[in-house]
Amino acid sequence: MTFYLGLDFGTSSARACVVNESKNIIHQHFISYPTNRLETARTFDIFDIPSTSDILNTADVLNTSGILQTPLDWRTALHGILINLPLDVAGNLTGIAIAATSATVLLCDDELEPTSPALMYFDTRAQTEFNEIQRIAPPDHITRSTTSGLAKFLWLTKHIDLTHTTYFMHQADWLTALLTGQGGISDYHNALKSGYDVENLCWPEWVKNLPHAHLLPEVVAPGIALTAIHPTVASHFNINPACVIHAGTTDSIAAFIAAGVDKPGAAVSSLGTTIVLKLLSTRRVESAQYGVYSHRYGNLWLVGGASNAGGGVLRQYFSNTQLEILSAQIDPKIDSPLDYYPLPRAGERFPINDPIYPPRLTPRPESAVEFLHGLLQGLTRIEGAGYDKLRELGASPLRAVTTCGGGAKNNIWHEMRARQLDVPVTVAAHTEAAYGAALLALQQGYENLHLNTIGHTT
Repeated sequence: MTFYLGLDFGTSSARACVVNESKNIIHQHFISYPTNRLETARTFDIFDIPSTSDILNTADVLNTSGILQTPLDWRTALHGILINLPLDVAGNLTGIAIAATSATVLLCDDELEPTSPALMYFDTRAQTEFNEIQRIAPPDHITRSTTSGLAKFLWLTKHIDLTHTTYFMHQADWLTALLTGQGGISDYHNALKSGYDVENLCWPEWVKNLPHAHLLPEVVAPGIALTAIHPTVASHFNINPACVIHAGTTDSIAAFIAAGVDKPGAAVSSLGTTIVLKLLSTRRVESAQYGVYSHRYGNLWLVGGASNAGGGVLRQYFSNTQLEILSAQIDPKIDSPLDYYPLPRAGERFPINDPIYPPRLTPRPESAVEFLHGLLQGLTRIEGAGYDKLRELGASPLRAVTTCGGGAKNNIWHEMRARQLDVPVTVAAHTEAAYGAALLALQQGYENLHLNTIGHTT
């Protein structure tokens, strides 16, 4: 019997999912990051982080986001997940893969000890570095952002003493390295926002010419086998010593993998607080104007765009119970005459790019059913316009949509969307990024996702 562990490190917590060879879930675990970091106990050498209080104090001074994480938080959560694995599962683990938030980064030394605080994916301190990137990066490049991994790389290498620094690493890279003992390796999903050229599979010359570029990681295909788990880690957590550690991915792509989509023209609509669209395409699409960019996905491209509209607007007016009762009274075969653009506040990014674009929520009928019908109709039109925009920008035509997120539970909205999109619309059986990471380990990348594997890239 063999098992595969997927780990997802999110904004406030980490999740684990273990599957068997039939992709059935065997074990799941959730653990929040610790709130009192200074009292977190150390356990064994390969995970030890010396001078923890110094790192924490530095992070407290540097943090500008209002939410602080440290590598110690991630390490402690990793410990908690591994120690809570059932003994029979741990002893039969065959593979592990990790997904984490893209553009969350840190510096560390050759023993994987952090030499900088962690800069979160939403951290915007790199304003000066953003201006530098604007001057040297190609037009529409994904790194042209204050939150990009490359902007943070430039900031860190300017503001941190590099005397003992060996590696610049993304969150998933560092956590994976803790399991292997080998630093300086990333995957091309996490490395995209740090400037890696995912089309030619190399660091471009303009990035390699930057100061301290030698700290950038070697980049491999997501999911490929790296090496067996470090013997010390295996022994401490009673894990099968032959368990293979795989290159990771980002949390959003792991969630996409979980949905089981694998053909050109197939898409995933995430109907959460906002509407996020991801479409598999035979062509790469980039548009900084609309926040659209592409991840390499085997021999295809995963094109994405996100609207500010979504379920967050519905929450402003209705409870879950109200949404269920009122939705049941809507006829999904009839369009609402209300021309709404349901934004929670002014500003839209996709499929319209206008930072002051106003919400359109009037006139409001007396009937709550009619009002909800208008809101759902407006959100449905935005989703359709989003896929139209991706096609206009050059992506493959839409052929099918898999739905995830809270909005996937609304059957009436589902029928409205299917009629609007005019393609098969289904609900994903799995949407957890941890489940997708487990599949990545099971399938060793894309080979068994019916996509051509790219292989190892140095």
